[in-house]
Amino acid sequence: METGAVAMNNNSSNVIHHQNETRATSTITIKGILSLIMENIDVNLDGGNKRVISLGMGDPTLTTLFHTPKVVEEAVADSLHSHKFHGYAPTAGLPQARIAIAEYLSRDLPYKLSSDDVFITCGCTQAIDVSVAMLARPGANILLPRPGFPIYELSTAFRGVEVRHYDLLPEKGWEVDLDAVEALADQNTVGLVIINPGNPCGNVYSYHHLEKIAETAKRVGTIVISDEVYGHLAFGAKPFVPMGVFGSVVPVLTLGSLSKRWIVPGWRLGWFVTNDPSGTFREPKVVERIKKYFDLLGGPPTFIQAAVPQIIANTEEIFFNKTIDNLRHTADICCTEIKDIPCIVCPYRPEGSMAMMVKLNLSLLEDISDDIDFCFKLAKEESVIILPGTAVGLKDWLRITFAADPCALGEGMKRIKSFCQRHARKL
Repeated sequence: METGAVAMNNNSSNVIHHQNETRATSTITIKGILSLIMENIDVNLDGGNKRVISLGMGDPTLTTLFHTPKVVEEAVADSLHSHKFHGYAPTAGLPQARIAIAEYLSRDLPYKLSSDDVFITCGCTQAIDVSVAMLARPGANILLPRPGFPIYELSTAFRGVEVRHYDLLPEKGWEVDLDAVEALADQNTVGLVIINPGNPCGNVYSYHHLEKIAETAKRVGTIVISDEVYGHLAFGAKPFVPMGVFGSVVPVLTLGSLSKRWIVPGWRLGWFVTNDPSGTFREPKVVERIKKYFDLLGGPPTFIQAAVPQIIANTEEIFFNKTIDNLRHTADICCTEIKDIPCIVCPYRPEGSMAMMVKLNLSLLEDISDDIDFCFKLAKEESVIILPGTAVGLKDWLRITFAADPCALGEGMKRIKSFCQRHARKL
């Protein structure tokens, strides 16, 4: 039985390696890799008493540390029990939800969005796919960050859009390599994607850097797609600044959701927003194309959409502050523990989101071939799940999700340390 399990798990690892050698980022998904790694867990470890600690998935509801506010649950209950929202919503979303999201996002902008700028999506994932679909055309290419979020590669592969990766620079706080953007862009470049606050890196871009991104995008003649699913989850020195602030410099598509800030990822309430005070997206053909595409889609449940105005209006700042304090605390635990693991280096202390990237020094390990091998063996020997950097575009790096219970996080990091000591190269 054990031999069969090992064979299956080795096959799983080999599948990932094969994909990596071909075109991994267009086929690999985070959930897919994590499920394969989960298969490597030895359920009989320590007599079956060693609990699994997952530091791989960015789902804050899996912890006891983060809680959805009661007012948010009440808003949905009120909407459902009103018996007014059992039918279909307009394809672009309920008007009251679009108005509430426009007003919410406008708080941080130098201009006001209208409800016509907002389209409701099934989470930020659907907003990503909509943005790629809207920009796809024969010969088109799109500039994506490396490391990044693999759903973009998956979506572009389905749409036949060429991906060109620009690097994020760890030595500069994972800033965009703007020289690379200028070198990669051409007349067929339809968009520049940024993720801020950063997933998987935990970075937060400064106002000045976002301004330079906007100016660069304008110079190369493309728009910016700003993934802000972790919007406002910034706990370092730099505050969160939405890319839409620079909508008058370059057109911006803002993608976001309730998922992370309100701790409701399973509700699948997201948005696709045109930040474009100059009016590029208001051309009749562009507006009609967006509206027609949304006619093909099904949005989130109507009663969830109907609750959005109450959710935004009634959530108190103290809830947001507590989430930020908790993330700062767990990020500190992670960074402190990593200092005691010689073969893992954190080049940049996270300042936002719920995850961070750390670099493996394989020269200090004896029988670990790469990041995928590390994660599969770690799962088998220590029942700890982390994401290999290959999944997000960086070989021999690791993504650690720190949105976890402090005790579980501390225990998980200690197990990683034990694993690294056990596999340390003998001098």
